[in-house]
Amino acid sequence: MKTVVVGLSGGVDSSVAAYILKKQGYNVIGLFMRNWNDESVIIDEDCPWIEDSNDALQVSEIIGIPFQVIDFSKEYKERIVDYMFEEYKNGRTPNPDILCNREIKFDLFLKKAIELGADFVATGHYCRREEVIINGKKIHRLLAGKDTLKDQSYFLCQVNQLQLSKSLFPIGNMKKSEVRKLAKEVGLNTAEKKDSQGLCFIGKVKLPVFLQQFLKPIKGKVIEIDSKNSIYKKSNIKYFKPFEYSSEIGKVIGEHNGAHYYTIGQRKGLNIGGFALPLFIIGTDVKENIIYVGQGENHPGLYRNGLTVNHENIHWIRTDLKLKPNTPTNYKARIRYRQKLTSSIITLTNNNLQVDFKDKQRGITPGQFISWYDKDELIGSGIIN
Repeated sequence: MKTVVVGLSGGVDSSVAAYILKKQGYNVIGLFMRNWNDESVIIDEDCPWIEDSNDALQVSEIIGIPFQVIDFSKEYKERIVDYMFEEYKNGRTPNPDILCNREIKFDLFLKKAIELGADFVATGHYCRREEVIINGKKIHRLLAGKDTLKDQSYFLCQVNQLQLSKSLFPIGNMKKSEVRKLAKEVGLNTAEKKDSQGLCFIGKVKLPVFLQQFLKPIKGKVIEIDSKNSIYKKSNIKYFKPFEYSSEIGKVIGEHNGAHYYTIGQRKGLNIGGFALPLFIIGTDVKENIIYVGQGENHPGLYRNGLTVNHENIHWIRTDLKLKPNTPTNYKARIRYRQKLTSSIITLTNNNLQVDFKDKQRGITPGQFISWYDKDELIGSGIIN
């Protein structure tokens, strides 16, 4: 009998994943990860990890599987939280959910599961894994979840072949409605529990509140750039980098509390009114502590034709499909979760990986992840420059 350690989060998805595996005849062990122990940043009187742990324990009792709690809070701080603050400090916007999967769930958690004698780990992600033989070699494919509204393959864009070979995604062929229905039929206590909100490693806390605990407020200028500025009228330019603004080409319209708190495309949090159209952040300068904004969601500063990824930040799930230099290849790509896949041409150059989009993309943000697909298979990913 194969042993599977399931990452029970206290939510309905992982609960149903554990139930399905038990029904399929696996020896299932439930493992809850405690990933944060600084309660000073929790904006709820309840302690979310205790509540979630209790829910996970109750699920294990209902299903009839052993249950453990493991503390990864030290590793979370070192691998995710410290990295996250360093990125924000440098004016970049990291994705903690992707980091969580890369550094914790499919690294530390997987290693711990193997120590417990597991053959596989399993999670409640809406994605699928498939094994194929290509040129006599076993290849593990990461496929999008059948529920297109819940597909979470993007969050796993940094996993590798070894990790995939040890992973199971029991609900990848199900819709969310089917998962909740099954949970209710089985009598799981998480059947109607709302999906978790906030940061994956903290719980009930909003990002601005969390950042303010560690990055001090610093007053700075908010500068508006007119949409008709000549910087947007240069011909035949591929905007692979964020527009380079200067205080001389715009006008000061207010103050902010720190450029490191904001990200490109953001609308809320400026608290500046009196304009015909909503203000959006189109650029940040953490060195000079300046935020650049533009009016309206169609402001040209929000859109770019492409992006680049440094060589050291390129990741291939399908290592057998690594691009050869200067061979433009068509892929579908996305730069954020739940974004529709968009046509792109990806080229590996001597300097970096270059992505040209068929249509301009809104809010491309340094530090975030781009992932590229062949049909419904995730091929690779990278951190945006």
